[in-house]
Amino acid sequence: MKSRFTRRLMPLLLPFGAWALLLVAGCDDAGPPPQGSGEGPGHRAQQLGVSPEQEFELGQQAYRHVLRENRDRVLPAEDRQVRRVRAIVGKIVRAAGMKPLQREINLHLQGYRFEWEANVIEDRQINAFCLPGGKIIVYTGILRVAKDDDQLATVLGHEIAHALAHHSNERITRDQSGQVSGLAAKAYDRAQESEADHIGLFLMTFAGYDPDEAVRFWERMRRTHQGANRPPEFLSDHPSDERRIEDMQKWAPKAKAAKRQFDAGHIAPAPDGSE
Repeated sequence: MKSRFTRRLMPLLLPFGAWALLLVAGCDDAGPPPQGSGEGPGHRAQQLGVSPEQEFELGQQAYRHVLRENRDRVLPAEDRQVRRVRAIVGKIVRAAGMKPLQREINLHLQGYRFEWEANVIEDRQINAFCLPGGKIIVYTGILRVAKDDDQLATVLGHEIAHALAHHSNERITRDQSGQVSGLAAKAYDRAQESEADHIGLFLMTFAGYDPDEAVRFWERMRRTHQGANRPPEFLSDHPSDERRIEDMQKWAPKAKAAKRQFDAGHIAPAPDGSE
C-alpha cells in the first residue's frame, strides 16, 4: 500500500505527462520531510529532502505503475532488444561502482538502495527514464534513433546518472519549498539535464563505450527534431540539441583521457586509503 507521502510525491518522478496518471486525491497531513543540504555532483550545493528509504519507495511504486499500465506492451525478457538494453545497463552499473569515478563526480551512494532492473516497452515515443532506486524503462522509439550500442549507452548512461545523482529527490525538495518557479525552474531543470549528460558520458566511457558516439547520437536527435515546433532553450526544461552536441564535443576528450589514466593505474588513492 502506498503511504500518503508516496502518493503525493510520486507524480514528480515521471517524465513528460506520465505523472498525470498517478495523481491521487487527498492531502498529506504528515508534512514534508526535513530538508538537508550538502555537496552534490560536481561539488555543487544540493538539497535532498526525501530520505533514502522514501526515495527508493517512490521509485518502486512508480515503476510498478508504469509496468501495470503498459502490461500488454512490455517486451519479454528473451526479446533481443531487452537483452541488448540489459547488457548495456549492466556494464554502466558496474562502471558506476568504481570508487575513483564516484569520487571524481562526487556521487553520494552510501545509505541509498539500488535494485537495478530494465524493461523495454513497445512504443513509438523517443524516450527512456530511470527512476530512483534503479528501475529503468526504455521505449522502442529511442532504439530506432540509437543506431549502435555506443549510442544507446549514451541514453542509458544519462538516465542512470539521474538516479545516481538523486535528481528526482532534489526536484521534489525544490518543488516542496516553493522557492523556485517559472523560468528559474526551467533553468534548474536544464542544469540537471546537463549534469546527467556529463555524468552519463563518463559512465559510458568507463563502461567501455565510445564517448564520441554521444556526439553522433545527439546529431541524430537534432535531425529527428527538425521541423518540430520546439520552444527556445530558455523556455525549455532540457538543453537544446545544439547545446548538447557542443557539450559532448568538449567533454568526450576529457572522458577518454580519464579512462586512459584509470586503465594505466594512475589513480590517486582515496584519503581513507580505500580504492
